[in-house]
Amino acid sequence: MVFLLYARLVFSTQYRRGVLTDRLREFLHLVTDFEAPVEASVGEDDHVSLLVCRPPEVALSRMVDSLKGASSRVIRKEKFPEVTRHLWGEHFWSPSDCVVSCVGTPLEIIKKYVEQQRAPDRNRRTAKQDA
Repeated sequence: MVFLLYARLVFSTQYRRGVLTDRLREFLHLVTDFEAPVEASVGEDDHVSLLVCRPPEVALSRMVDSLKGASSRVIRKEKFPEVTRHLWGEHFWSPSDCVVSCVGTPLEIIKKYVEQQRAPDRNRRTAKQDA
């Protein structure tokens, strides 16, 4: 079977807390190896953006629930200090998420977009700090 079902997923942390450090984002990239390979991932302090290729037999909602659930359990188990200081309870991710279909746009453009998500925000922060 041949398929190319790409989706861009955006997950926010619970309460939009800025707990995602570079170390935690790298850890998340390793955890998200589901039945769908992660083509690109990037994130800010309070959300991650993933580009995934999913097999047709896996419902998108099931994949999202699995990615969020598995990564949340592993993060809580590892007890990252940046997380335990700012989040409480059992949930790491916000219950909401954003899923965008990647139909009609060349994959390289979407990958580039996802990978560059962090750059404009860095410039904004620098401009605020300089003012």
